[in-house]
Amino acid sequence: METFIIQGGSPLSGELEVRGSKNAAFPLIAASILTTQDCVIENVPLIEDIFRMAEILKGMGARVEWTGERTLTINTKNIDPSRIDRKIVSRLRGSILLLGPLLTRFGKVSFPQPGGCIIGARPVDTHMDAFSQLGVTVTPTEEGYELEKTGDGQRTVTLSEFSVTATENVLLFAGATESRTAIKIADVDYQNQELAACLREMGATVTQPEPSCFIVQGKKELKGFTRKLAYDPIEAGTFMAMAAATRSRLTIKNVEVRFLDLFIKKMRDFGALFEVVPAENGTSSILTTPSPSLHMDKIESRVYPGISSDLQSSLGVLATQAQGSTLLHDTLYSGRFRYLEELNKMGAEIYVADPHRAIINGPTQLHGAKLGSYDLRGGMAVVIASLIAKGQSEIENIYQIDRGYERIEERLQSIGANIQRVTI
Repeated sequence: METFIIQGGSPLSGELEVRGSKNAAFPLIAASILTTQDCVIENVPLIEDIFRMAEILKGMGARVEWTGERTLTINTKNIDPSRIDRKIVSRLRGSILLLGPLLTRFGKVSFPQPGGCIIGARPVDTHMDAFSQLGVTVTPTEEGYELEKTGDGQRTVTLSEFSVTATENVLLFAGATESRTAIKIADVDYQNQELAACLREMGATVTQPEPSCFIVQGKKELKGFTRKLAYDPIEAGTFMAMAAATRSRLTIKNVEVRFLDLFIKKMRDFGALFEVVPAENGTSSILTTPSPSLHMDKIESRVYPGISSDLQSSLGVLATQAQGSTLLHDTLYSGRFRYLEELNKMGAEIYVADPHRAIINGPTQLHGAKLGSYDLRGGMAVVIASLIAKGQSEIENIYQIDRGYERIEERLQSIGANIQRVTI
């Protein structure tokens, strides 16, 4: 088992580069199933979840090659969905996005229940309901689901909730279907905007005529594509929260500010000091400086364009360093608060009211402790808390962090953090 050993209190300064977006990579990898031509994805983050997704495609017979340090070339001409690695799928939540393209290409698919972070109830009912509206027969099994296209179904799909992955699945399904499909109650976060752009490059027509709605005119024979992934707005927001919590002077490069409007405004409202400087590559750099005082009052995570639930845990750590009480309200997931138990071990004053709300009183001096990493974002939150803390912290189960943050200890070391990866 690998752990992080962190000696807190080291001053941080220097530059951090944001990597490509994990959540935007998944649907583009899945989109490669819609064509028999080569698909090239650039700016791919080198993280565990991407490696596992590539492994699933290879297992089905796809040609998957790293043709550059961060460039993935995929050809799925010879894939066989019956060979899908059910064990990996059952561990990887992002694998659910393979369902839409496999179903529209092959007409029938047996799919296991996908896994992922334990952050509360995350049923796939919305996906199955959407496919049912599209004329797909869904049969639950002991291990997952059997799906088969049995008719045309409706051409207007109304999702039962704002679901990022259900929206992606229907976009992928509709992209290679020769008809017009309207998706209502659609999530329009950065992942889906990136996927829509990719489908357009492949030959489908995708428009967004109104908020929370996509219209897709699919095409049976889609072309391959070459796309550079957007830089990860979640990683950028995490680094901004870390800079404010540790009172550091950092330059955070490759920030997609277009996906962080409300987050950036809220950080200014909280008292964080930073400058946004446009860069030549179309992104921006964030130049942070130490803030003398932070006041947060309320953090509420909602669907886009609200503050992402993926940033809630980093902001929760920041709230331990703010003046007064902060209400933490995650409206989306009921299991995101496990990291708060770890912060209380470190001396934080946090009261969990219910699975969606907590009160954080600050500022508090955190102290090093032996900590767990229960999910991807919560794991990164305890890393930030350990950087603030007095003394040494040991973080277990760092595989969760590796799933979404590339070589994070090396990147933090480059800005002065005292962090080591140790095998126990």
